[in-house]
Amino acid sequence: MKPASATLIGYGAIGSAVFARLRAASTVRIAHVVVSPASVSRVQQAVGPGVSVLSAVPTDSSLVVECAGHSALRQHVVPALQRGVECAVLSVGALAEAALAEELEAAARMGSTQLHLLAGAVGGIDALSSAQKSELREVVYTGRKPPSGWRGSLAETRVDLQNLQEATVFFSGTAREAARDFPKNANVAATIALAGLGLDATRVQLIADPQVTQNIHEVLVRGDFGEMQLRMQGEPLPENPRTSTLTVLSALRFLHNRTAPVTI
Repeated sequence: MKPASATLIGYGAIGSAVFARLRAASTVRIAHVVVSPASVSRVQQAVGPGVSVLSAVPTDSSLVVECAGHSALRQHVVPALQRGVECAVLSVGALAEAALAEELEAAARMGSTQLHLLAGAVGGIDALSSAQKSELREVVYTGRKPPSGWRGSLAETRVDLQNLQEATVFFSGTAREAARDFPKNANVAATIALAGLGLDATRVQLIADPQVTQNIHEVLVRGDFGEMQLRMQGEPLPENPRTSTLTVLSALRFLHNRTAPVTI
């Protein structure tokens, strides 16, 4: 029987949204929430009784879902994997950091467990990873968001987000460079890359567009399987316009599939 409870790392915009939506679910329960030591008291008050808020993944965890950001992978996910705890992560862009992907894989092997990279805000990952089993020739990702979606990132040093009048490409490069330079905005680029041609062969363009109100993801894939073109217009998460509502729903789908009698 697969576990019906999980440990949630992070209680920011994404983590709190995952927690709130799971409150109505009867099949999966968040037993623990892991946050920084300074946030334990505040988050404990927010989640209420019945959930333990801690500053580290407890030893009795059997399933961890990370919603906290890149630093949480080395701090919490690596040691959990080493102990044999199955983990799922949303901060896929962190795997662009030097040696982190290898470190995570080694930790999962040590613990004889699995690390799941969640699709997050983009679709088509199942088709892309299937196509990768043959010959892929080209994978291009274009990310387009309203200027507000790029605030707090390096985009502010490359374009005047406040007074932007037309769509502007402010980054063109590899998925590794995109994930490195825009860690809070480019998890999608890293996810697409890891499912396909890899971080250094996947091309990325990032665009600030004052004419759109949604986060738009476009993926072009060519290979022996044929060609795929995907365009998604995701609604921003109200609590954080830099991410998509679908990111939260991706984590919910993963948890649902842990106990559902039929999964897809």
